[in-house]
Amino acid sequence: MEAQDIEPFFATLKAANPMPASELEYSTVFELLAAVLLSAQATDAGVNKATRKLFTVANTPQAILALGQEGLEAHIKTIGLYRMKAKHLLETCRILVEVHGGKVPRDREALEALPGVGRKTANVVLNVAFGEEAMAVDTHIFRVSNRTGLAPGKDVVEVERRLMERVPRAYLQDAHHWLILHGRYVCVARLPKCWQCAVARWCDYQPKTPPPAVR
Repeated sequence: MEAQDIEPFFATLKAANPMPASELEYSTVFELLAAVLLSAQATDAGVNKATRKLFTVANTPQAILALGQEGLEAHIKTIGLYRMKAKHLLETCRILVEVHGGKVPRDREALEALPGVGRKTANVVLNVAFGEEAMAVDTHIFRVSNRTGLAPGKDVVEVERRLMERVPRAYLQDAHHWLILHGRYVCVARLPKCWQCAVARWCDYQPKTPPPAVR
């Protein structure tokens, strides 16, 4: 993607969705952290279904710890890898209580030191909860960045770096939401819906996929 195409690419995404937001449901910074931790290799819809019930019972580190391993597992067992995620979330809650006074730290290094919290999760929390300019590169963003030519890279760290360099500052705060949603609903993995894509004219992907034949 040429440099001059990036501005209209994001301006078009913004015009279609001026105030993008995470599809994960949360009401506090801790709920966001827990939901993102649980969302690895799972759908947001599946996580939301579980956390709607979990957060009514326990939505603080202390309350999650009080549930214990079996109690937490009972609430999240519909989510893939739930046993490992329960273990990570409980250990994260323990660290939050013992080291951070029960609060989610606003610091990348401290966030990434929490079990089950990698760079992507830290970036989501920093961006969504704390309003920092951060790029959480998941499989959708990685695919869209490479397929469109916006920020090609061989791994998520390289794609993140290139996005931070190429995305205009005016769009940086919300860019990862637009790219995730675009990858989730339009620029999908198996067959991108180029015929529905509002930004296809600036995309490097060729050949553009035609609409499915009407029978």
